[in-house]
Amino acid sequence: MHYLIIGNCAAGINAIEGIRKLDGSGEITVVSDEDFPAYCRCLITDYVAGTRKKEDLLYREKDFYEKNKVNLILGERVNKVDISKKEIILQSGKKLSYDRLLVATGASPKPLGIKGEEKYGVFGFRTLRDADEIIKLADETRKAVIFGGGLIGLKAAYGLKKRGVDVQVMVKSPRILSQVVDTQAAEIIGKWLQENGISIRTGVAPEEILGDKEVEEVRLDNGEKIPARLVIVGKGVRCNTSLVEDSPIKVHWGILADDFLQTNIEGVFVAGDVAETKDLVFDRNEVNALWTAACEQGRIAGMNMVEKVKKYPGSIGANSADFFGLAFISVG
Repeated sequence: MHYLIIGNCAAGINAIEGIRKLDGSGEITVVSDEDFPAYCRCLITDYVAGTRKKEDLLYREKDFYEKNKVNLILGERVNKVDISKKEIILQSGKKLSYDRLLVATGASPKPLGIKGEEKYGVFGFRTLRDADEIIKLADETRKAVIFGGGLIGLKAAYGLKKRGVDVQVMVKSPRILSQVVDTQAAEIIGKWLQENGISIRTGVAPEEILGDKEVEEVRLDNGEKIPARLVIVGKGVRCNTSLVEDSPIKVHWGILADDFLQTNIEGVFVAGDVAETKDLVFDRNEVNALWTAACEQGRIAGMNMVEKVKKYPGSIGANSADFFGLAFISVG
């Protein structure tokens, strides 16, 4: 039996452990477009802040893959899943066959959708590759402009401020955290962030990124130009479903999963931030992009890839953060 896992983060790692719980000898291959072994994305803020080293982010011990007899392929993007042939096609053109497949491709930052955002100096806030480039440029410029007042944008702002960088947060909405907390809570958190040196402007949005090959300025929708060499996009994420778009696998916001975390295709499973699974509050499938949910989904999906032994109970949307000692949790 060959188990093929696309993705090497929380869901993928826990899937390996789920498989090995029931099958100690089957072949496992993991493919990831990142160049690093599995790490905890939740700690990227601390890494940017300078309070944790890169090795502190490792999600498992360095010998994890060897101990679990995993063939690990890093730095390779999967371009396509061919359901009829039960194989995947890598960007390099190489093909890998499978008996059971897990899609755990996660999510990516939503683009701004404006001219010039491909220039160097515009980053998301999700990967170690992003973080390394952000740190490099932040230490040179000591200034950053962040678009987005949700948790991603504010965690980026917090990490950079802790690093000693001058930070401006630009929010299109009338307030920060409009999708996370109510108005009263947003006012409390916003006031606290500003008291700790983070500038927040509401009711403004970027219209164009200016510069030659690198960012030099950002033009806002009110015509104002803001000097900037470092721009971080924190406008939410979207599920990485492109590799299955030409396949019969059903996709809504994410890839649809049944109670066993199997897609509509027999032998193809899904877990993590790309999965649309049961939400216990709304009683329908939703994408709950949570680290804890990804871990549980990965573990259950891995076991079910061997034999359908466990149903996924579902999850509840939740978020938490701690900014300069002010901690909060949002659930539901």
